[in-house]
Amino acid sequence: MQEDTPKPLSPPEAAPPEAPLPQEPVRNIKDFTLEGLTDWMKARGQPAFRARQVFQWLYQKHVRNFDEMTNISKDFRELLRRHFHLGLLEVAAVKESADGSRKFAFALEDGKLIEAVLMPNNTHFTVCISSQVGCAMGCGFCSTARMGLQRNLTTGEIVQQAVELARQAHLDGDDRIIRNIVFMGMGEPLHNYDNLVSALHILQDDHGFGLSSRRITVSTSGLVPGINRLARDDVRIMLAVSLNGVTDEMRSRLMPVNRRWKIAELLQACRNIPSPNRTRITFEYVMLEGETDGLENARKLVRLLHGLKCKVNLIPYNPHPGSPYRPSTPEHCREFQRVLLEKGLLATLRISKGQDIQAACGQLITGIPAARGAKRQATTA
Repeated sequence: MQEDTPKPLSPPEAAPPEAPLPQEPVRNIKDFTLEGLTDWMKARGQPAFRARQVFQWLYQKHVRNFDEMTNISKDFRELLRRHFHLGLLEVAAVKESADGSRKFAFALEDGKLIEAVLMPNNTHFTVCISSQVGCAMGCGFCSTARMGLQRNLTTGEIVQQAVELARQAHLDGDDRIIRNIVFMGMGEPLHNYDNLVSALHILQDDHGFGLSSRRITVSTSGLVPGINRLARDDVRIMLAVSLNGVTDEMRSRLMPVNRRWKIAELLQACRNIPSPNRTRITFEYVMLEGETDGLENARKLVRLLHGLKCKVNLIPYNPHPGSPYRPSTPEHCREFQRVLLEKGLLATLRISKGQDIQAACGQLITGIPAARGAKRQATTA
């Protein structure tokens, strides 16, 4: 009997191909605080000091390419390049004032535009930066309000304004440093609270900009919940509150935010800031002819702020096209200031810089078309 020839064994069925692991998106490295970047490094087996090295390259040497980080290995620079971009801003336009101030329009990655101002002093620079594209607060005397709110800036977009302005000063061969940063550009900073606070951590970090809390001023239109959060979170900055009226009727007419949080509630929030944190609060007061500048308003202002550790910064109104308001005369501003000083209220009169290029307080607005170049150029190089 003939035996059956054994049949060849069938090859085992091939396992289905594994789905590719999802790729991490390339992120803006300047969105990370030092703590966040340190955690990222540790998760990839890198020592904590790597984050400090990177921070110094980003914020003290203002590099525009990962390969400029020369004390970091080539392999590690490649790792950074795979995961991050440098969040560079493109300079879309620059205007220079007769007083030496320069207003920069920066194009963001999505084509939107923001403005920031570099202001020279004898020994240093002060920079005014933005926190939002446009603004939702609708203040009647502010040019930015006409844009409406388009979006919040990311942490990286906020800090990169300071990086870019420092770099521009250096390119001019100017060895003056940035000593003060004021959040008085486009937007309401406390309306973008989380990104603002992360940016503040970077600006104050010794491995970042290394600025003292007394060198950073955040100006708010009076968002009471944001002021309460600053106090609760122990955020150390100089606080400036845009008051601009001594009655709710007057302030609501100029600032819609007052319809939600009245003057009494706003001032109570300022009084509630814990004593160790309560450096002198600045109350900004815009001088509008026939609207806010009556001398009786000066006397009411003294009574309103009684008992608060504060000073008043009188701001001569900076006109802009289409505005119905007119500035008070310099003589009247000084008389208003005199009334405050005689009543024991510390009061300063602001000298506005960049008014001739629409770069002064309340004048920032982006009307320049973002044609080319809103793309991130060479940021992952």
